[in-house]
Amino acid sequence: MMAARIADRRPFPLQALLVGLLILWLVIAAFPFLWTLWGSFKVEGDFFSKADWSNALTGPLTQVETGGSFTGQGYEGAWVLNEFWRAALNTLIVVVSVVTISLTFGTLGGYALARSGYRYVFWILIVALVFRAMPHVTLVSGYLLPFYQWNLWGHLPTAIIVLVAINQPFTLWMLTSFFQNIPKDLDESAMVDGCSRFQAFRLVIIPVMWPGVITTGLFSFLLAYNDFAVTAMLLNQENQTMIPKIASFLGTTQTKGNVMFAVSAVVSATAPLFVLVMFFQRQIVSGLTAGAVKG
Repeated sequence: MMAARIADRRPFPLQALLVGLLILWLVIAAFPFLWTLWGSFKVEGDFFSKADWSNALTGPLTQVETGGSFTGQGYEGAWVLNEFWRAALNTLIVVVSVVTISLTFGTLGGYALARSGYRYVFWILIVALVFRAMPHVTLVSGYLLPFYQWNLWGHLPTAIIVLVAINQPFTLWMLTSFFQNIPKDLDESAMVDGCSRFQAFRLVIIPVMWPGVITTGLFSFLLAYNDFAVTAMLLNQENQTMIPKIASFLGTTQTKGNVMFAVSAVVSATAPLFVLVMFFQRQIVSGLTAGAVKG
């Protein structure tokens, strides 16, 4: 109500300027994805035309080669010929495993640290923050030797283990902050009513901080979903996730790749992120707000 009254007091030119800046920002932010989405239905000669950039819009070569203004050859080549669906399935397995494991241990550990009165809690969180700030490659190098010795390299569990190790400090830190914002009186009231400590945690605390769990889970999802360094180093070609698979479409200096397969795969990998953020936007905003305000 107060925000609406303040907005009504703004002069019309200022409101028009703010709306114009917002629209401009949205156009600039959405343009790369929309341009890539449009280009994914063209042939390489049009989308990457050096003679005339407008060929990406009109598609003259696309009409000559395919008989139409749009073509799905890029998606067919990526998903069918090169089995991008297998990389999508591997990504789903890795992401679900990482998010489930990270949130399970993160909620239990965060609740324990938030309710602990010992001073070592601060130092545990500092150490966790240091590990989170370290480059992923430095952490991966420590796992390579045992994975090779135990013949575990190349399989999905190896990437899941390392991604959980990288992600766990972040989830622990973030969830501890959320739990600290929940009054201890809720725990005590539940235990007075006959609940055990774990029942109070499961039946009373978790429902209250559910937006924080969703927010943390989304960040864990993005870490595992968008990772390239860990999955590229630890997974073989058969078990590749989507991001390394997209890079393989580009080829190397020795082998020619198919760029349009990569363009179509990029659109396929980006679209679920938009849907996920739009679906959980309310929980994300409330979760970030709850984690930022104490009391």
